[in-house]
Amino acid sequence: MEKVSQARLTSAEITSLWTSYVNDCAILCKAKYFLSTVEDPEVKSLLEHANKLIHGNLSALTEIFNREKYPIPYGFKLDEDVDVNAPKLFSDAYILNYLHEAAKIALQGHCMSLSLSARADVYSFFSECITQLNHFIREVKELLLSKGLYIRHPYLPTPDGIDFVKKDNFLKGFLGERRPLCGSEITNLFSNLQKNAFGMATLIGFSQVAQSKEVTEYFLRGKEIAKKHCEIFSSILRKEDLPFSMDWTSEVTESTTYTFSDKLMMYFTTTLNALSIGFYGTSIAMSPRRDLGVHYVKLSAEVAKYAEDGAKIMIKNGWMEQPPMAADRNELARQ
Repeated sequence: MEKVSQARLTSAEITSLWTSYVNDCAILCKAKYFLSTVEDPEVKSLLEHANKLIHGNLSALTEIFNREKYPIPYGFKLDEDVDVNAPKLFSDAYILNYLHEAAKIALQGHCMSLSLSARADVYSFFSECITQLNHFIREVKELLLSKGLYIRHPYLPTPDGIDFVKKDNFLKGFLGERRPLCGSEITNLFSNLQKNAFGMATLIGFSQVAQSKEVTEYFLRGKEIAKKHCEIFSSILRKEDLPFSMDWTSEVTESTTYTFSDKLMMYFTTTLNALSIGFYGTSIAMSPRRDLGVHYVKLSAEVAKYAEDGAKIMIKNGWMEQPPMAADRNELARQ
């Protein structure tokens, strides 16, 4: 087996480790605040578990960075980016669903990182993260189910037997009679609706506690984009007589007290923008009906423009930490 000391970290490995560290710093700030405002003891227990996992991850990542003599990312700080004593901004139901969504996103990211890792210590780190998240997500799902808060995807009828597509109108979606949605299309429409509905509530909360007018306006604009996307996805599901109702806006309190730094909230928002573009790309690949692909392309372009504007705000304010980069050979040659 390859010895750790004999192999440098690859671009994929160091980027995965760097991103994991920054993400965990950001999530820790949010989790610490939730711990101080949560009222439900069962949700609090899950938050304590999440905090323990995050601290363990940060310790392991710090050890790898130190061993490599690689600068530890600045990330986010509890004393700079969150006021854990601020009033309650989100309900316990929101917090529980946040744990579910955040853990699922982390699991997807760690699975990708694992597939890109060759060095034994890095592979082991992400493998352990996946194992821990697998158990954690199961715990969160069980609590969501027990409280009646888990939102199930629509059910499909059981066919009489197997069949094969016989006409190319399976792909059509603009003119004439449209075929019913297939399972993969329903899955992606429902998932994207769910994510946008939750994201809209998040941006409402962020807009209430943002300090900068520019950042506040950015969050309000994002809320309207998420609302528009929800309406598009729900209208498609409605035409198919499929259930779609979900609304998290009532889970946001009326607090306007400083809670999270604008830097932290912008980081979460721009990260979710990037994830949304990825989710829509996957949806295009998994949606044979052409009209759905057109919707996703248009919505992706809208999110991409919103994401670019968010990145400009972060750069202008000195909030965007530079990720691992390749050497600028032309600049080196001029020195």
